[in-house]
Amino acid sequence: GNTFVVTLAGNRTLKAPANCTAGQSGTIHVIQDGSGSRTLAYNTAWQFVSAAVPTLSTGASDVDILCYVARSASTIDAVLLKNFDR
Repeated sequence: GNTFVVTLAGNRTLKAPANCTAGQSGTIHVIQDGSGSRTLAYNTAWQFVSAAVPTLSTGASDVDILCYVARSASTIDAVLLKNFDR
């Protein structure tokens, strides 16, 4: 599938996708653990509006959604929607 859910238990880096095809899209629900304040860094394959890399919501159990579309096999356009109710 192209929809994922991950709970961060530490600071993480989102790597470049493997076997990605142009037009592929999906979402990643990124949930802070009970401690919160976890960070997510991104491989350079991930591209954001105005080249502004977003930061996650930092509260314990906060939920953000990363929406993405593959522009090519090596470029992923994405936007982060922040602070959904748990």
